[in-house]
Amino acid sequence: MNIKLFNVALGIALTATTLSASAQKNYTQGVVSFTTEMRGQPADVKEYFTADSTAALITMGPANVKILSNAKHDFFAVVLDVPVASIKKAGIATPSEIEDGMSQMPNFTFTPGTETKQISGFNCKKVVAKEAKSGKTYDVWITNDFTVPETALPYYYNKIGGFPVQYTSFQQGQETSITIKSIADTKAPAGTFSIGKDYTRGSMADLNAQ
Repeated sequence: MNIKLFNVALGIALTATTLSASAQKNYTQGVVSFTTEMRGQPADVKEYFTADSTAALITMGPANVKILSNAKHDFFAVVLDVPVASIKKAGIATPSEIEDGMSQMPNFTFTPGTETKQISGFNCKKVVAKEAKSGKTYDVWITNDFTVPETALPYYYNKIGGFPVQYTSFQQGQETSITIKSIADTKAPAGTFSIGKDYTRGSMADLNAQ
């Protein structure tokens, strides 16, 4: 497999962690499910979260990928399991890799709109996000139906004034539309936020070589 996972996975980690609550309820842990793409392949994502950690479990073709990060975005790891190829490896990002990946994320200014609609049962309003370098604009539908810890905000939408329900994510220079499918206050299974002992650990460069 030739999967350049780091920036793709970082994009997932920084965009999926918001979607962590249901209407009129304050959540401190749970799981959100949605479908996205990784390098052109459909990927089903289950994003488990607590106030200080996230773990995105992704099914992508024959591969199972787990993306681990924390609320401060100073820890990042990708755990790859490909049963058909007997691959069980984990790549842990260095501080410089994390800094470089974060620097490639977009920088937005936000203009609230007046349009409203329901998406996945949430009362949403439109906000126009304008990217500083390109000047390109994006429609982002946010909700204020619920509260979550501030640390759960997505990195590049953290000043948008609510929680994105339907939005554009950015992965390795590619744009992908995301809409919540479902949310639950399910506690993560044991071991979700860790790397199993049976995985070979290495750098992100080692993992990207797969």
